[in-house]
Amino acid sequence: MIDRQEFADELILRESIRKVVKLVLEKRRTKERANLQEEKQLRNIIRKLIITEASAVSDEIPHRSTGINVLRDLLKKVIPQMEIAYKQLTTSEEQRISFRAHVLKALKNILAPSQALAAINEQEGIDIAIEDDTPNLGDEAFIDIEGATAEEGEEEEDEFGIPGEEPTGRNKAEQFVDKIDGLVQSEYDSLGADEDREEFYDYLITNVKLYADKFEDELTSQIEEPTTPEYEDASAEADDIDGAEEAPEEEFEF
Repeated sequence: MIDRQEFADELILRESIRKVVKLVLEKRRTKERANLQEEKQLRNIIRKLIITEASAVSDEIPHRSTGINVLRDLLKKVIPQMEIAYKQLTTSEEQRISFRAHVLKALKNILAPSQALAAINEQEGIDIAIEDDTPNLGDEAFIDIEGATAEEGEEEEDEFGIPGEEPTGRNKAEQFVDKIDGLVQSEYDSLGADEDREEFYDYLITNVKLYADKFEDELTSQIEEPTTPEYEDASAEADDIDGAEEAPEEEFEF
């Protein structure tokens, strides 16, 4: 049997504890949100500085590297299209991760043949003349392959896709790459010096990653708050107190 006054005092004490815990948690949440906002702003500043440096700082002042100058003009045409495609993918983060991975893979594949050819020519260091010793077999030698199809049951291999990645992001990446493929290849092939090609390639990949990060920050309106064991314990205690207050009143005998 519980005395009515003791029960009333217990309720008052619990209410006071609940208010104190709530106040402490609210102050902690406010501080954590402020820290997150400061961290996000700092990341954005650093990212902008890196992008600015990689993009040669100013349109009026040419960079010391021809490769960077050519890349800067390319990025002006490519990045706006990439932003449109990236920010369409709002259903899930997996879509954007897939888009980014496929774009980076495609860019490397686009320039791989030119890089390999340049490496071979550098190793050989000579012009190779190939004699045309093709035998003359007449028009009958031509084999028409138009309309040829894969054997029944054989599926065409997806050379663009990455196994396990989200398909919508993959498809949007392919559409984007189809638009810029020829432009990227043309600008890269216009560079004859190895140093220019290397800087063009390295800064191209770097900038695509940096701009993807930038678009993700702009697209994501909410950031998951970090937590600590102490916070979880205090939050659980507050929930227990609230639950106790909602419990049915006990019957007393007087």
